[in-house]
Amino acid sequence: MKFDELGLGPKVLQAVTEAGYETPTPIQAEAIPKALQARDILGIAQTGTGKTASFTLPMIDILSRGRARARMPRSLILEPTRELAAQVAENFETYGKYHKLSMALLIGGVSFSEQEKKLDRGVDVLIATPGRLLDHFERGKVLLTGVQVFVVDEADRMMDMGFIPDLERICKLLPFTRQTLFFSATMPPEIQRLTDTFLTNPVRIEVERTASANKNITQGLVYSHKDDKRETLRQIIRSQENFKNAIIFCNRKRDVAVLDKSMKKHGFAAGSLHGDLDQHIRMQTLDKFRNGEITYLIASDVAARGLDIPDVSHVFNFDVPIHAEDYVHRIGRTGRAGKSGHAFTLATPEEQKYVAAIEKLTETEIPRSGEFEPEDIETLLKEGSKKRGRGGAAKKPARKKTAAKAKEETGAPDAEPKASEAK
Repeated sequence: MKFDELGLGPKVLQAVTEAGYETPTPIQAEAIPKALQARDILGIAQTGTGKTASFTLPMIDILSRGRARARMPRSLILEPTRELAAQVAENFETYGKYHKLSMALLIGGVSFSEQEKKLDRGVDVLIATPGRLLDHFERGKVLLTGVQVFVVDEADRMMDMGFIPDLERICKLLPFTRQTLFFSATMPPEIQRLTDTFLTNPVRIEVERTASANKNITQGLVYSHKDDKRETLRQIIRSQENFKNAIIFCNRKRDVAVLDKSMKKHGFAAGSLHGDLDQHIRMQTLDKFRNGEITYLIASDVAARGLDIPDVSHVFNFDVPIHAEDYVHRIGRTGRAGKSGHAFTLATPEEQKYVAAIEKLTETEIPRSGEFEPEDIETLLKEGSKKRGRGGAAKKPARKKTAAKAKEETGAPDAEPKASEAK
């Protein structure tokens, strides 16, 4: 199937062709014709399946007929993070370049006055994060009674971030007759309840989740004590050949900040990406990583979700992802466009249950290395379970002495970072 078989108008098709796309992805092929028929859609798909175009392309066609009014957007797209919202805005600019549609981006880190000026002029497309949208609504700067098409993207991420009450409130402010396109990678009970409440006879489109890693990616699992993880990470980095740059994932934003500070202290050109940073700083950090000023981008899943960062040579999971699907998503940032990539996961024995879930999902055993032998891990887990049951802390098994640890104990200087790693 080709894009010109989906029912899109000639101006949209021209923009798609110029962007270099010829064949729609499975979710695009199913969702676009139904969206053009004004049907509600429940799309179950992860980032990387092409779902953004599956709602932006038909929306451009739908909105080409009509006119925006002051403070009354004609469509609304909700995204969980600033970066995702900004990327959707870029999509509209790319695919809507032959239409005269106006757009506003309501995200944190940008002044209210600039956003209010756009709203006052009237916008066809409003892309927002829930909190900033409600801030504008409560100030009386935006009315939601004119929304014809409503998109909720990454709904399960919104749930993880605590946005469900905001999302429910926004849904109740919208016209009952709107068209709703709802996307989520998973369908936990809370999300199912939302779709049952706010969608009308939706077309359900489910794209099979990515359960296997790219074959171009060399994977490794390195076991380490929690207190030694930063040292272990530095050792792995220094041992790599053909190293260009890396994204390093942490599970929590406070750990992102701590690791960023540690990497810089040891002479590595690092930058961080997490939800507490000002929007201007976040975009500046991304630009520096893309142009090579920063070699290591340390990020949380939420901050990095959906970012388009090509040509990454290495991915490091400083923490084992709690959700197995996130592992495939994280390491998929390397090994793109036929190039080889490398992905290393640093794990403590206590994180073994998450490792097991990843290997069950991918049906692949990740090659092991590090300070622990397999029997050490089993012993530690058993001892930890017993001692925690009596209110005690788990005892660490004897460790192999690493080269870096030996240098520290003898007072010898640590190895310098590679030239590519120094600022």
